[in-house]
Amino acid sequence: MSAHAERLEPVKAPLLTVPFKLLAGLAAFTLLLIPVRFLIGLGPSTGLTDGYPWGLWKIVNVIILTGVASGGYVVALLVYGLNKRHYHPIARLAIATSAVGYTSGVIALGVVDLGRPWNFWRLIDITNWNLHSVLLEIGVCVSLYLVFLWLEMAPPFLDHAKQAGESARTFASRWSPVLEKAYPWIVAMAITLPSMHQSSLGSLFLLAGPRLHGLWQTPMLPGFFLVSAWFLGVSAVIIAAMLAHLHWQRPLHLPMLRRLSRVNATMVLIFFVLRFVELSMRDATHLLFEVNRYTLAFWVEIALLIPPSIVLVYGRPDQPAGAVFRMALVTMAGGCFYRFNVCLGGFMPGQGWYYFPSVMEIVMCAGMVALGIVAYLVMVKTLPIIDNSHPVASH
Repeated sequence: MSAHAERLEPVKAPLLTVPFKLLAGLAAFTLLLIPVRFLIGLGPSTGLTDGYPWGLWKIVNVIILTGVASGGYVVALLVYGLNKRHYHPIARLAIATSAVGYTSGVIALGVVDLGRPWNFWRLIDITNWNLHSVLLEIGVCVSLYLVFLWLEMAPPFLDHAKQAGESARTFASRWSPVLEKAYPWIVAMAITLPSMHQSSLGSLFLLAGPRLHGLWQTPMLPGFFLVSAWFLGVSAVIIAAMLAHLHWQRPLHLPMLRRLSRVNATMVLIFFVLRFVELSMRDATHLLFEVNRYTLAFWVEIALLIPPSIVLVYGRPDQPAGAVFRMALVTMAGGCFYRFNVCLGGFMPGQGWYYFPSVMEIVMCAGMVALGIVAYLVMVKTLPIIDNSHPVASH
């Protein structure tokens, strides 16, 4: 599953560092808070109201985090779908970020936010499916994607098992050929399913109707959510690869990351061209010049996303590593802000409604993110995920 030039190895660095212990402590505290949330209910544990029925857990841990965790999906699409094999050195890294991001997001949604995980079995009862439900499609696709995502992550586990005891080596030797044969089908499903549910997340907010401001409420929301998942995921992969270089002295693969950054920047430009064209087609361009917080939020999106895209697409092709890293950070911030605006910033429940997350919401939201980071650190320091085949590039 790896190119011959690659040398995938665990990161040789201490696991139990001070930041790791702090993140693990926050994640453990969050898991301990889950029973408290069940005991006292959503009302006392959150700032949710009838006007704001979804809040921080759904917005950050599900809508935003699954977008950021789409790197594995996008890189798999590039490497296996479009045959861009030069991106293969970051494939496992991208899939690892997706696996931990999606898993922590599903835990936040299925256990903390929805709150009745014991009813999850009803999802497989196809006789009671509401075929008109967008949430059903999201629930089925995300659940199935999680299965195929971890199957995509199986090669590092099997490679690790080959270096372990006799029984583990026997298990790995038996199942590795099976996985090799099934891998194209696994990847195909891991590309198809997120394409469906990422666009369906946008469809979900079509149901808000006039409660979502006209700058974001559009029939093209499914397409916009899909494209935003693409550039959010790619930005996260670029950041993860560069942090691995900075902190663990792994190869930088700077020419590859530059090409990937230009692809990402092109997607962002297409995203905003479509947004302005769509506003024009709806005769809604006057909304761009109204004096209110919604217009301000829209132009903040523009300020975050357009400059790095123009720099990467039309600037020097040999951008320094620092510029590539900063542009990925800003692009990711802009994509996250777009999704935040669709979910909350542009939501208009009517007069008299107000939402601010409770302390428990904030702590548990941060704890779920910490859980994903902890899982990622454990994986890259114990499994052969990050490539170590070339000398470290100089800045």
